[in-house]
Amino acid sequence: MRKLPPLNSLRAFESAARLLSFSRAAEELHVTPAAVSQQIRQLEEYLGITLFHRLTRAIKPSEEARAVLPLVTEGFDKLAEAVERLVQDKETGLLTVSTPPTFAAKWLLQRLPVFSERHPDIDLRLDASLVPRDFDRDGIDVSIRLSLGDYPGLHVSRVFDEEFSPVCSPGLMAGGNPLNHPEDLKHHRLLHVDWDHLKLLLPDWRMWFEAAGISGIDVEHGPLFNFESMAIESAINGNGVALVSHHAVAGDLKAGRLVKPFELAIPAKFSYWLVCPHEYLRRAKVRAFSDWLLEEAAQETMLRS
Repeated sequence: MRKLPPLNSLRAFESAARLLSFSRAAEELHVTPAAVSQQIRQLEEYLGITLFHRLTRAIKPSEEARAVLPLVTEGFDKLAEAVERLVQDKETGLLTVSTPPTFAAKWLLQRLPVFSERHPDIDLRLDASLVPRDFDRDGIDVSIRLSLGDYPGLHVSRVFDEEFSPVCSPGLMAGGNPLNHPEDLKHHRLLHVDWDHLKLLLPDWRMWFEAAGISGIDVEHGPLFNFESMAIESAINGNGVALVSHHAVAGDLKAGRLVKPFELAIPAKFSYWLVCPHEYLRRAKVRAFSDWLLEEAAQETMLRS
């Protein structure tokens, strides 16, 4: 361990020796000249040497003081540089965002070039997981979560609500078994998403068929995917009909890779939320990302309404 005297005493010594004045050092350090004098006396007692010769109207650094002053000044310069770098790392630099995998792949990634162009000094790191990450332990700056939005002690902003509806490839619509009515789904493979701990609060095929007033269809049959994005890609490839969230397929619907055979949609109890500790919002990079994300979400909601 480093054996160091009190840093306040070292600061007082460095300032006084550099400026050759207790009064000017006091102005620089925003303390009184008496406080500077006391700090230096404490340092002299700690070191057991004389650092200044007190003259009538001036001070004169001792030979020992003149010898170590450049090293002490350099040390404080390095310390200030290190602190500044820490602050800059919080304000700009790397921003780690925790996000559900499908939200990242199907909604966020296609919009990130706009954010990067607006904030070229911020580099994004996406941590994709359905399991909520710990902000401190996992080094997360801001999190996007699909949930009820109940996070006591944290800042929470609603990104947008979500609803689920069937989607399929245009080719499937034009095939031998066209989808003109929900009952026609009995001729097609149903694609399922395993939502794990969220499954009790997100719509599934059973709920959708009940809302459509359709019975007699095996709603459990069909492939099961542990990521929504995998079910979407399977639907794009014509492998069946997927019941997925609107925002996850908005881009694919716009591009014509997918179509909605029926207008019936089931609202989810969960919404997408932007979550972070309150104090993180004081970081410029977190505030920049939060403002941009909510702006993008608001624009999409407006266009859709």
